[in-house]
Amino acid sequence: MSLHAEAAAGAIQDAGLVPRDIDGLLCAYSMTEPHPMLAGYFAEYFGISPEVALSVQAGGATSCIMIAQAMALVRSGMCRNVLCVVGDNRLTGMSRDGAVQALSQFGHPQFERPYGISIPAAYGLVAQRYMHEYGATHEELAAIAVTHRRHAARHPNSHMTAPLSMEDVARSRIIASPLRLFDCCLVSDGGAAVIVSNANQAHDCAQRPVWLRGTGQAQTHEHIMAAPSLTDFGCKEAAHRAMARAGVTRGDFNLVEIYDSFTITLLIELESIGFFEIGTAGKAIVGGALELDGSLPCNTHGGLLSHGHSGAAGGMYHVIEAVQQLRRSAGLRQVKDANLAFVHGDGGILSAHCSLVLERG
Repeated sequence: MSLHAEAAAGAIQDAGLVPRDIDGLLCAYSMTEPHPMLAGYFAEYFGISPEVALSVQAGGATSCIMIAQAMALVRSGMCRNVLCVVGDNRLTGMSRDGAVQALSQFGHPQFERPYGISIPAAYGLVAQRYMHEYGATHEELAAIAVTHRRHAARHPNSHMTAPLSMEDVARSRIIASPLRLFDCCLVSDGGAAVIVSNANQAHDCAQRPVWLRGTGQAQTHEHIMAAPSLTDFGCKEAAHRAMARAGVTRGDFNLVEIYDSFTITLLIELESIGFFEIGTAGKAIVGGALELDGSLPCNTHGGLLSHGHSGAAGGMYHVIEAVQQLRRSAGLRQVKDANLAFVHGDGGILSAHCSLVLERG
């Protein structure tokens, strides 16, 4: 709760508001301090009494879905200022065995979990299939991890900033073949919060507003055994819906912040969404496409692979980075002329998907 409170207080101050201005509250979930009514729990802890208090649980897609729901609450007139706050202390609040056990709970209780599947193992299956079909290499996956570490080194709050080489990735231990240690996201403590407000309040904000132009969601399966494909996922439909509602195309974006629980997650989503042709993203990444001055700056804070992954807060970091980029306040990692950003979160085994289109005010 202290992580939630620190993030919430920071967001409220950043917006130039006070706690009593918050009339909507959306929280996610916590694995270290689970509660069936986490939003109510936090409201009590933080000392606010919002008209609407809801909790959302959709794995890594949660933060993007929370923002989409906040947009709906504001547009309907039910709320004026919706606080979306997430956090967890999975690094210090869970034992190693507890963390491993948590990763196994996503498997189907009858057809997957009894046989030992975990989230890394399921993503290993996805990676094996993709590499078989399209010839992706370990080098291409490693290039994602190395690029993200370079981005993270430019962010003052990153969990991991030590230099990472292609050789470091290649020598790291296998977690779930073909995925190695540095192909996998971190386990971190952290919190994050944003406020979604009615557009007519923009002049009252302390910061330049960032406009939420479009959102889109999709769900194709819950368990990997039921996925219609191991290389084509709902991110395609979620992104298409968000861009169509925003009236933009893939070529309009200056940067993208896309969920990267594993290197293969990002590789597949970049192609499935359509930023690269199928089978070409890996080579482009090796060539520097995701760098700050590349053709598609991506996860400029370091992503889940190096900036940090604190449960639902991991996905919110992508949103906050997009906001900072569009405000031109990203410092050493600033993307030149950042005006339009695409953000995507996915939960489960590439199961739940939500896309956002954000524009500089």
